[in-house]
Amino acid sequence: MIDIHPDARISRLADIEDSVRGTRIVIGALSSIDSFVKFKPAGGSGDVVIGERTTINSGCVLYTGNGIRIGNDVAIAANCTFAPVNHAYQDKSRRINQQGFLPSKGGIVIEDDVWIGANCVILDGAVLRQGCVIGAGSVVRSEVPAFSINVGVPLRRVGWRE
Repeated sequence: MIDIHPDARISRLADIEDSVRGTRIVIGALSSIDSFVKFKPAGGSGDVVIGERTTINSGCVLYTGNGIRIGNDVAIAANCTFAPVNHAYQDKSRRINQQGFLPSKGGIVIEDDVWIGANCVILDGAVLRQGCVIGAGSVVRSEVPAFSINVGVPLRRVGWRE
C-alpha cells in the first residue's frame, strides 16, 4: 500500500516499489521526493513512514527491511542509503544469499528537524534524535543524541547545536 498526501511532491523519476505484501509506504504533506530516489523492498515487511515537510534528495535508496520512520522537517541530502536490514552471513558452508536475514535491531528512526548530509549510510538500529546533524559520508548504526553534530566512520560527535 502506498499513501502519498496530495500536497507531497514526488518526482516522476522516483521509483516506489510496494511489492512486499503488508508493507506500507506513507509520505506526508509538503514532503518532497526527488528524482532517482528508490524505495526498495528487502528482507522484512517493515513500513516506511515519512512525516511532513521532509525532503529526500536525488539518488537516495530506502530499503523497507525492518521499517523506517522519518519525522517532520527532515533534510536528507543526495545519495544516502537507508538499510534497516542485515544479511545473515556466519555459516560459511552456505552462500550468503541463501542465509536470509539477521533479527531486527528495530529498523531506523529519524526524529524531527534532522539534517543528514550527502552519501550517508543509515543502518538497522539507528535512532537519530531530534535536531541532530549527520555530516556527509557518515555511517550511522546506533542512537545519536538530540541536537548533536556528528561525522565520520566510525561516527563521532564533534559538537552541539546551540
